[in-house]
Amino acid sequence: MSGLDNLLTHLRTGATTTCRAWSVTRKDGLRIGFTDHDNDLVFEGVTFKASTGMTAGALQQSTGLSVDNTEVVGALSDASISEMDIAGGRYDAAEVVAYLVNWADVSQRSIRFRGRFGEIRRSQGAFTVELRGLTEALNTSTNRVYQPNCPAVLGDIECRFDFGQAGFVLETVIKSVGTFGDYFIASQPSFPNRWFERGRMRVLSGVAIGSQAIVKFDVEANGGRRLELWVDIDLPLSPGDEIRVEAGCDKLPGTCRDKFNNFLNFRGFPDVPSADWGTSYPVSTQRNDGGSRTR
Repeated sequence: MSGLDNLLTHLRTGATTTCRAWSVTRKDGLRIGFTDHDNDLVFEGVTFKASTGMTAGALQQSTGLSVDNTEVVGALSDASISEMDIAGGRYDAAEVVAYLVNWADVSQRSIRFRGRFGEIRRSQGAFTVELRGLTEALNTSTNRVYQPNCPAVLGDIECRFDFGQAGFVLETVIKSVGTFGDYFIASQPSFPNRWFERGRMRVLSGVAIGSQAIVKFDVEANGGRRLELWVDIDLPLSPGDEIRVEAGCDKLPGTCRDKFNNFLNFRGFPDVPSADWGTSYPVSTQRNDGGSRTR
């Protein structure tokens, strides 16, 4: 008999030894486990910790394409899920598998829920996580948008730009930290001013390793280079932390052609008529021969 069949047989006895367990897999590949049992459990190569104070709400499930969801509540601690990890986004969209387990024989178990982390709330040394089911992905629009600007992210599978080319990536260290969202690095005369605006800054070392943000402003200043972020990184950065800064793209066709030489992969529609064109009318001082309006 399978582990599930044995679990069902155990449940029919009426005197059960079951508990719940959850495994969480972050995007960086780290997998950790939790359980509401009194002792740790080990299966599938994961130790499910009992010392986290984790509890779960009722699982809501339905037929059709409705989104299954539940919540998990636990204490923040350095040994399991820390406030710094949550602030750094390391648990954003983490994969979650919830089990019903016979703690007396962990081979008897079944998967009750599979999904990802949704909204995470922190308060008074504890966290509450919304768990979203697999059907949540069906709520995401995947159709193309017909707009003049390019909707792709620079370097993604649609853009196909290769950051391995020289001149588009800078790896350096932070020299000093200014006010909110301001960071200073060594002077970079080989990169024009504003070269990195709208590009990504990734943290390669230090407390905030793995975090990233979008550059708002980029200019040579006072013998160095000043980078201002649109939204500052939640975790603190310090002088000496290593960062990677990628060239920025404003999504315009001219930038794609002239700056990145990647116009063949441009995903926008620069010649789509605007809303103003749809409500325009003939004007005697303009050309009205019925020809193209984009020449």
